[in-house]
Amino acid sequence: MNVSEAVASRRSIRAFLDRPVDPAILRGVMERAQNAPSGGNTQPWNAVMLAGEPLQRLFALVEETIPQGLAAYSAEYPIYPAELEGRYAASRLAVGEAMYAALDIPREDKAGRMEQFRRNFSGFGAPVLMLVHTPRYMGLPQWSDIGMWLQTVLLLLREEGLDSCAQEAWAVYQKQIREVVKIPDDHIFFCGCSIGWGDRDAAVNRFPVPREPLDNAVRWEGF
Repeated sequence: MNVSEAVASRRSIRAFLDRPVDPAILRGVMERAQNAPSGGNTQPWNAVMLAGEPLQRLFALVEETIPQGLAAYSAEYPIYPAELEGRYAASRLAVGEAMYAALDIPREDKAGRMEQFRRNFSGFGAPVLMLVHTPRYMGLPQWSDIGMWLQTVLLLLREEGLDSCAQEAWAVYQKQIREVVKIPDDHIFFCGCSIGWGDRDAAVNRFPVPREPLDNAVRWEGF
């Protein structure tokens, strides 16, 4: 699989097969991802790869917490800006509606939509969850570096035939995550990323994801 094929076939997978992932493959992916660019070679990314009993313990803890609702949320950063508007807000809304339409969950079915949201916190059935964190003093440029590293990981996973779903939703339960895995107190938790073999036949993995036309995002001058 070349880079273009990996980019084209990568999508956020929300249903995984019950199939383990060879840790040697994961280690190879993560070693190659260390070549991702970062300003001044700071390499500000840190991650915990979670599987097996510790992963199930995290799932169980969050499952106990979910009934507390918003009162249990403790994200250390705003996942979306309060000012989100225009095409940015429209794109966020459109992908959600496309997903629920593919699952035949209408807007008025609040319970059905909440149940689908809860599936975030079982990793959509993936056998591996990567937990990403970084020192609290890191600035916006370093967060951008983490994004480049994360995209590198996702594309290398596709090269191996694996799938993934980067999930900022996990940030709301960073306190529960810290109960299960050791993340330094002076680090901020960023996101989870479910990793495994995607069920590419599942409806939730087949709906078209709307993208902005290129010229809405890129201006060309001097060409």
